[in-house]
Amino acid sequence: MRQPHHPAPDPAGPGQESVWDYPRPAIAEPTSRHILIRHRGIVLADTRAAWRTLETSHPPTYYIPQADIAMEHLSPNPARSLCEWKGQAVYWDVALGADHIAQAGWSYPDPTPAFAGIRDHIAFYAAPFEAVLVDGEQVTPQPGGFYGGWITSRETGPFKGVPRSRFW
Repeated sequence: MRQPHHPAPDPAGPGQESVWDYPRPAIAEPTSRHILIRHRGIVLADTRAAWRTLETSHPPTYYIPQADIAMEHLSPNPARSLCEWKGQAVYWDVALGADHIAQAGWSYPDPTPAFAGIRDHIAFYAAPFEAVLVDGEQVTPQPGGFYGGWITSRETGPFKGVPRSRFW
């Protein structure tokens, strides 16, 4: 079988991380970066106690403690998916003002032992919201629509999710 083509990593400058230096299998680690999600004038999440997951070729995904989320705007969605590293994910719908965003977030209520730190935390896709900030910087959603990573000026790619990246 032909080995998948892995692109050459973009050069990383001072203060940057190459997603190609992230581990595989994935890991989770706490972060003190300031995470803020705001939409229609409503703060959905605001924390300095998030966890981030790191995996080769992916920008970080941030998991926010439920205590720092305006949970009154969330409702469970019946969708489920399975991650080979974290276990079974459950999804969350978000209602902010007149906007109802289906499957805007996901969580792992019973994660694998290596990801125990993200229990009772929720990750959100960046694309549906007006402001998704890491340390005050607006993020760019990970390409492709399936993955939930957040790209800032601190990460260099290329990032999984672009065309022809399925087997990276």
